[in-house]
Amino acid sequence: MSKLKVTTPSDREVVIARTFDAPRELVFRAYTDPELLPKWCFGFDGWSMPICEMPEATGPFRWVFRKVGGTEEMTISGEVVESVPPERLVTTESWGPEWPETHNTVIFSPEGKRTLVTLTIRYISKEARDEAIKSGMSDGLEITYDRLERLAQTLE
Repeated sequence: MSKLKVTTPSDREVVIARTFDAPRELVFRAYTDPELLPKWCFGFDGWSMPICEMPEATGPFRWVFRKVGGTEEMTISGEVVESVPPERLVTTESWGPEWPETHNTVIFSPEGKRTLVTLTIRYISKEARDEAIKSGMSDGLEITYDRLERLAQTLE
């Protein structure tokens, strides 16, 4: 059973929520630390993140994903617009020219020793939002967030 709750509150938004069995500070740290991101944020198995450029607060970021054993690559870049540890992260994000830029807001809400992460992705149009949904993004995010939870549970 999926741990993700995916909703579409408007024609241009997708909201993805999941509760993690780890404290908010550790989930936020794993979500933003360039040393930790490559350990969990690489989508489906068979990929890696050999390049992870992430600012300490605000500024540009760039992640390069590579298919293990191959030369296929994918780059995500954007800007960290706002970072309020351990509560909130706001970014722009581009997957390249074939995908329009998104505006992403991640809220980290404490629930005792657990953390509710709510990711709101705003697209430029309903069509762009619908294409992203059809791409299987929730399946990839489910796997990725499972890794995030396991990693956050090991941090101190």
